[in-house]
Amino acid sequence: MFLRAYCAVSQRAGATIGCLISIFPLKLPMKTTDKQSMGLILLLIAVLTYTGGVPSAASAGEIKGHLLVTKVLTKKRVALPNYELRGVPLPPQSEETSLVDEFSRSVVYLEDASPSSAAPVTLKLVQKNTRFVPEILVVPVGSSVTFVNSDPIFHNVFSLSKAKQFDLGYYPAGQSRAVKFDKPGVVQVYCHIHRDMNAAILVVPNESYVQPGEDGTFSLTGIPPGTHTVVVWHKSAGFFRRKIQVPENGSVDLTMTIPVPSAE
Repeated sequence: MFLRAYCAVSQRAGATIGCLISIFPLKLPMKTTDKQSMGLILLLIAVLTYTGGVPSAASAGEIKGHLLVTKVLTKKRVALPNYELRGVPLPPQSEETSLVDEFSRSVVYLEDASPSSAAPVTLKLVQKNTRFVPEILVVPVGSSVTFVNSDPIFHNVFSLSKAKQFDLGYYPAGQSRAVKFDKPGVVQVYCHIHRDMNAAILVVPNESYVQPGEDGTFSLTGIPPGTHTVVVWHKSAGFFRRKIQVPENGSVDLTMTIPVPSAE
């Protein structure tokens, strides 16, 4: 009678519960019913759980990082003349004279499949003043992106990337098209009509991703202990990878330099 109840709890609560119960054996009277036995065992489990005898969550660590950019990676955007459709002019484009924020064009994420997958999201990539806004989107696998035409002219959004190939055709102002991204990787997005329009959608494999702050710092939390591959992706410079050992508790520091110095 006691043995049957013990096995049922062990299968539900795991081996840790079984070991704890075996350390404190219960000597039940012969006349005790199966229902009373199960109640005593569940009471013991509850006491051990609330007193810290049973771990409530897996151990997890944190990666505290700093991204260093040693030179300008982004080329100056070449603006081609706009065309007018049925007498509707586009606003003039201002020349880009300010320094490019290289960190805003970067993403840090874990390449491993061990972290939990993130819930899919739906984001917008707007076509405005013959540009894609924002220039970079980061979405988990299974997410969708809606391409909205906010210009008074036609656009034709397409991609030939391995991660996702599509051609949304020509559509006018006020209309939109949606695409679902079901494979990790970089999807370069262009417009058939305007050759200087370009955006990038980075589809990440899990929930561990972040864009660095203005000073290049970043943090990835809730990382399972073990060896992981940290990836830095930059829109112009590409991918940079580094293996790192994450502790069960606490944090580990990581500094990544792009482009990688030749000595490395």
